[in-house]
Amino acid sequence: MKTINDFNFKDKKALVRVDFNVPQSADLKVTDNTRIQAVKPTIDKILNDGGSVILMTHLGRPKGKFSEQFSLKNIVPEIEAVLGKEVKFCKDCIGEDAENMKANLKPGEILLLENLRFYEQEEAGDKEFAEKLSKYGDAYVNDAFATAHREHASTAVIAQFFPSTKFFGLLMAKELEAIDKVLRSGEKPITAILGGSKVSTKITIIQNILPAINNLIIGGGMAFTFIKALGGSIGNSLLEVDKIDLALEILEKAKALNVKVYLPVDTIIADEFNNDADRKEVDIYDIPDGWMGLDAGLKTRDLFHDVLMDSRTILWNGPIGVFEMPNFSEGTIALGDSIAESTKLGAFSLVGGGDSVAFVKQFNYADKVSYVSTGGGAMLESLEGRELPGVKAINS
Repeated sequence: MKTINDFNFKDKKALVRVDFNVPQSADLKVTDNTRIQAVKPTIDKILNDGGSVILMTHLGRPKGKFSEQFSLKNIVPEIEAVLGKEVKFCKDCIGEDAENMKANLKPGEILLLENLRFYEQEEAGDKEFAEKLSKYGDAYVNDAFATAHREHASTAVIAQFFPSTKFFGLLMAKELEAIDKVLRSGEKPITAILGGSKVSTKITIIQNILPAINNLIIGGGMAFTFIKALGGSIGNSLLEVDKIDLALEILEKAKALNVKVYLPVDTIIADEFNNDADRKEVDIYDIPDGWMGLDAGLKTRDLFHDVLMDSRTILWNGPIGVFEMPNFSEGTIALGDSIAESTKLGAFSLVGGGDSVAFVKQFNYADKVSYVSTGGGAMLESLEGRELPGVKAINS
């Protein structure tokens, strides 16, 4: 893997694609600077070498037109606060102003170009637009893992104009190494936990990771399709009727590969989808009509805990209960505790996917696991076995 650690940026201008698509308040203040913090090590390395940094990113969905709401000038103060340095801002990402500011950029300085998506050519993967951007750097660095699955000009096309000076940033490298631990190089036993609402959104992931793992824990709403396939009564719980046969196929494939599959054995049920609904704990194969499973039961939590205590590599994608409702969050909290305990004992744990990452942040587990992925869609496509365009562009 060709990273910025393989290059000295002294007196070089590094064109760095980052993902500063950060959430903002109504008055356009940054409310979560995690993505800015994540690329600070890459920026620091280049500056410490004696180079300068030209940052490219998108923000929001302006659909190829200038928008005051999506202007990057609004996030400059937060970038400066995180990096601890002045950030020069260019009101365009190409053109005369950008050219002049690039030319006058000195070693140790940072320039932020305006939102790439103010040009429709960015999302179209336009080669001419990518070539114009390429003129601003002596080297190209991609540290935007969250956009690596997009074939955009600044992520998948621009690298061809830097045949010998294109590199992964340190964040990209960490993301790819974490995924590699799950799919190829991780210490065994390897356990994958897949939760969330639907089997259909996880089919490709399951099929791709089965040959690499030892244990598969299935929880959340998607578990009920498997329980139904095995003859259980699931009441009004989530069900994908058209995926029942597929669920059985997955179980058969896992058996053939000697992968142990762990399904919930009990569940907290409710008489309606509401935090204040009546609730009780029952065997997951015997849910009464009119009731739905919304959280993992106590026996299930203990079962999953035992599996995780015996695991050396853990992938977690998807909650095992409706954690957004306090009365149905205990199962996912217990799972988080088990992963944290296993991690403390030396296991490598990777958390990825929107809901899992949201849970980890909300309940303060980020420092209790090995790695929290910054790229939801990109990570999932990697786990599905796809070669991401942004990764291929650096490797080719």
